[in-house]
Amino acid sequence: MNFTKTAVATAIAAAAFALAAQAQAQVPAGYPANYQQLIDGAKKEGKLVIYGATDSKAAAPLIKDFNVLYPNITVEYNDMNSTEVYNRFISESAAGGDTADVLWSSAMDLQMKLAAGGYAMPYKSIEAARIPGWAVWKDMAYGTTFEPAAFVYNKRLLKPEEVPQTHADFVRIIQQPKFLDKVTTYDIEKSGVGFMFMAQDEHDFPHYKQLEQAFGAARVRVQSSTGTMLERISSGENLIGYNMLGSYALVRAKTDPSLGVVLPKDYTLIISRVQFINKSAKHPNAAKLWTDYMLSHRGQTVVANGAKLFAIRTDVTGETTSSDLIKLVGEKNVKPLPVSPAVAAYLDPTIRMPFLREWKATAGKK
Repeated sequence: MNFTKTAVATAIAAAAFALAAQAQAQVPAGYPANYQQLIDGAKKEGKLVIYGATDSKAAAPLIKDFNVLYPNITVEYNDMNSTEVYNRFISESAAGGDTADVLWSSAMDLQMKLAAGGYAMPYKSIEAARIPGWAVWKDMAYGTTFEPAAFVYNKRLLKPEEVPQTHADFVRIIQQPKFLDKVTTYDIEKSGVGFMFMAQDEHDFPHYKQLEQAFGAARVRVQSSTGTMLERISSGENLIGYNMLGSYALVRAKTDPSLGVVLPKDYTLIISRVQFINKSAKHPNAAKLWTDYMLSHRGQTVVANGAKLFAIRTDVTGETTSSDLIKLVGEKNVKPLPVSPAVAAYLDPTIRMPFLREWKATAGKK
């Protein structure tokens, strides 16, 4: 597969799939017989367009396995950051042009703003009962992962006593001279997930104002992606990162001896990549198949072992699962953000603009 940053078309044309394409896609075990009608409808559509804020490398195993089940459906995966997913979809929908069948993003607030704003197609997934109740909204929006916000640091350059274990530790430590120009986090004006994380911190962390001031004192360096932050921490250009996607960081740390990851012991925010079907989808049957696949035991096993994004289903085993994460952090310390319009409260302009002004006046000052 030749993935690009802007448009990823899964041309899985290996010989194995050429043979598989001749076969009739089968109804998954345990599904009702009339599910074949949905499969047949998707086969006629022959295509599925996804706008995703998941790295192409992580999405690839899921798309490949989906095509093993449904070889007659070409999946076009468009990899963008979370704000780009939202803006492109809104723009194309307003213009009445072609756009995504499925939106899948870590920016839960932006996803829920769209879903609650009338852009989502109701579809009761056959797998809905097997994911937590907080991860389903009105049979329209579904959480698919269980991913922590983490501190990431350079193990070569920090002493053990300089590694924060709580949010209060972080505030205290980054005000030391050593950390000047060496702290990084998301650019909350450009990154949807970064904005959502920081807004949730204001809600959950009693010393949020001190956190903003500490960022300002350290002259925090902001980025739009976890990947860029990981590179700069690994190289030593930055020493520590805040509110980074733990799913990406934990996987990278397994092969990068420079990286250490801390899941905060006072509370660890958990996001779930939310997906919904566009109510005006050109390929609605294929979109429904994808939704069911992503929530299925098979799809979630690929989430845990191929995509390594932390499966949300508790009956899945593998490298990255919600069950293992809860054991690691402690059930009392994990704070899953619900798949609900409530997570979008800070997107209200009367709340968002003062929040960003305060950020720029304190944390964002140089």
